[in-house]
Amino acid sequence: MLILGLDPSLSCTGWGIVAKNGNRLSHIANGQVKTDPKASLAERLVTIDRELADVIARHQPDQGAVEEVFVNKNPQSTLKLGQARGVCLLALARAGLPVHEYATRLVKKAIVGTGGAEKAQVQAMLGVLLPGVKLAGADAADALAVAIAHAHLVRG
Repeated sequence: MLILGLDPSLSCTGWGIVAKNGNRLSHIANGQVKTDPKASLAERLVTIDRELADVIARHQPDQGAVEEVFVNKNPQSTLKLGQARGVCLLALARAGLPVHEYATRLVKKAIVGTGGAEKAQVQAMLGVLLPGVKLAGADAADALAVAIAHAHLVRG
């Protein structure tokens, strides 16, 4: 089973794909969809949608997992994050993929063992779980963590 994990963001949406074969996990690919901060909100959302559709077409994942929105102190930031997340959910659903959603704390707990883990701890565990993985950036690392959490939590 190929799992596409997504870490939504308007500025840089991370994506990561892992293969689950029984209890074994292997890294397939990871990357980031960066948007132009000078572009309109609508144009940025189209960029995310277009690039995720390309990732899905290229890798043909079987399932998708998306990190849930956390509430920021800034309502505008939360709203923009929610819009980017909606595009991520739409891209997966449009491709006919089952979509699963996970809270950040649950992802960290599945990877590190504690929901309060720091980003550096998550990235260190990615190196253990996916030896030799080359990360495209912090957002791609977070997306791989979402995919791995789903692999650990899903049956089959």
